[in-house]
This record gives sequence, C-alpha cells and structure tokens, in this order.
Amino acid sequence: MPSYLLRILLVEDHPFQLLATQCLLRSFGFTQLTPAENAEQAICLMSRAEKPFDIILCDQCLPDLPGLELIEIASRRRFTTNAILLSGLPVAELANLMTQAEARGLPLLGYLSKPLNKDELARLICPLLELKM
Repeated sequence: MPSYLLRILLVEDHPFQLLATQCLLRSFGFTQLTPAENAEQAICLMSRAEKPFDIILCDQCLPDLPGLELIEIASRRRFTTNAILLSGLPVAELANLMTQAEARGLPLLGYLSKPLNKDELARLICPLLELKM
C-alpha cells in the first residue's frame, strides 16, 4: 500500500468518530495524521506546527466553536489551504454551509456526512494527492 505525505489535521470531539476516521484515513495510506478533540486544541496544534497542514477534516458541531469558524481561522492565519467539513447535519444544512464558505472565500473542498463514506472521502481528497506529488 502506498504511503502519502499529506499532512492532515483531524478535528473531531467524539472519541469513536475520531478513531474511526483515523482508521479510514490510514486505510488509504495517510500516515501524517494529527488528531484534535476541539477547536482550542486544533488552533494550538496549528500555531505550533512548523508548516501549514495540507488539509483539515473538521467536525461542524464542535463543543467550543463551529467547524466552519475554525476553518475560517485556519485559512486567515494560513494554517491550511484546504478543508473538508464533517457532520451529521441534514444535507440541506451542509449545502448551506458550503454556500456560506464560498461567500466568505474559505478553502472548503466539500462536506462529508457521518458516518463517513470511503468513496466520498476519496472523491474529495484524491485531487490533493496529485498536487502533492
């Protein structure tokens, strides 16, 4: 199995979802995973990182800050150039968040409904692999 150097920050407050998403990403060959359990921890990790993360996978419903707000902070501070929103919200609400992200100029590649679908994740993340090669 190939190993990919894409640096991924995974922000998820639910321990099982965090573990399951890490396992899913590892099954694709991603090895550079940094988990965070909330926005505060994620901001701390991003600010201490030597270079920006390639992508943030972020839960929308974090206990301390909405995911879209965290993505905006990360984008404005140049902690990342790509993001994917994860959520159990209805698709209509997720589509609305995409519209908001576009209006704010955020680097949101798309959203994934929970539980995560391997094919949908691949559709969003595989174009980034081509950019990193």
